[in-house]
Amino acid sequence: MIGFIVAAFAALAVTWRPAIERIAPPAPDSFTPQIISRGAVLAKLGDCAVCHTAKSGRPLAGGRALPTPFGTLYSDNITPDPETGIGTWSREAFRRAMRDGVSRNGSHLYPALPYEHFTHVTDGDLDALYAFLMSRRPVALEAPPNSLYFPLGFRPLLAGWKMLFLQKGPVPIVIGKSAEWTRGAYLTEGLGHCGGCHTPRNIAGGEQTSRAFAGGVAEGWRAPALDGSNPAARHWTVDALQTYLTTGISPDHSAAGGPMGPVVDSLSSAPPRDVRAIATYIAAMMGNGVSRPALKLADNPDGATKAFPQGATLFAGACAGCHSTGAPMLGQGRPGLALVSNLRDDIPTSAIQAVLAGIDPPVARRGPMMPAFATSFTDQQIADVLNYSRARFTGRPAWTGLAKKVSQGRKEISQP
Repeated sequence: MIGFIVAAFAALAVTWRPAIERIAPPAPDSFTPQIISRGAVLAKLGDCAVCHTAKSGRPLAGGRALPTPFGTLYSDNITPDPETGIGTWSREAFRRAMRDGVSRNGSHLYPALPYEHFTHVTDGDLDALYAFLMSRRPVALEAPPNSLYFPLGFRPLLAGWKMLFLQKGPVPIVIGKSAEWTRGAYLTEGLGHCGGCHTPRNIAGGEQTSRAFAGGVAEGWRAPALDGSNPAARHWTVDALQTYLTTGISPDHSAAGGPMGPVVDSLSSAPPRDVRAIATYIAAMMGNGVSRPALKLADNPDGATKAFPQGATLFAGACAGCHSTGAPMLGQGRPGLALVSNLRDDIPTSAIQAVLAGIDPPVARRGPMMPAFATSFTDQQIADVLNYSRARFTGRPAWTGLAKKVSQGRKEISQP
């Protein structure tokens, strides 16, 4: 009995966090215009509205469904509403949430809020972000309850998760790197939280830091590797990355689809110097175009037709108008399929999702667009056309078990 009591107190000591006293919502004019403007920039760089705005919802009012392998989470309201948002949070409470993943009331927050990365952000930047959020118009909106597999709805378990995976402290300074690279490292590893999607995760949902930026999964899409293993046919340069991050397209690489689209929309209005800093850091991780020679582009319609005749027929009817050699679209700055990284990847996840869900123009309804074929093609037909396209334009081996993977991808796009 004594041992049980001791264990209970030990567990309480590990998991308990005190509540921070409520404050009266600060008046917007209590913050200087300069700090609010700085916070607005940081919110763009951190993609705050991407996760904290529901489809057709009010900006930053939360309620967006965030599917995870452990169930569905719903983002919180981060407007200054005093009852359903963060209006009664002090700077101290906001900093603790961003760095430690603990709410004002002391409850542990799920790492869908990427405090694994936000923990690296400076006090000054967190305070500016706080000022920006507290100067927004309050929206009274309660997020739906999370739907997680038992017993993951028991928040004290997150204290143990943090002990394993939350690594606090600033982004390390690397001697000899340029100011632009250093700024890019801070933004990418911190507020930008790029590794949250582009790093593989372990069975408990923690980032595999030993494989940082080796590729991951985001909302059912494949987040490609941002290191030397990136499958691009042509090297990503700083210029190409900056163009892609602000327009959603690179003529030598690909178009932004799935969850990357809203990220591009957010970065399109961020300061160009900051986006370039991010591009500089990521390009360095991928080798700055010197790690390997550029690949010769493939186009083998005869061999692909012989291997996948059904796919060839489907491609001719539904895809060739935009994607075949000489198509008008290719003269408008759109990349040919031989350049599309998703088609070259060893993992077909994003290629599947692009065909099933299509691609929406990411910036102000402008830019690359592709219709969805989820209701037009069967799983086998999508598998056929993808394998034909891969054989014709990349010369790489056919994906195995593709129809089953298409079926799984179809289920994922039907989730909330």
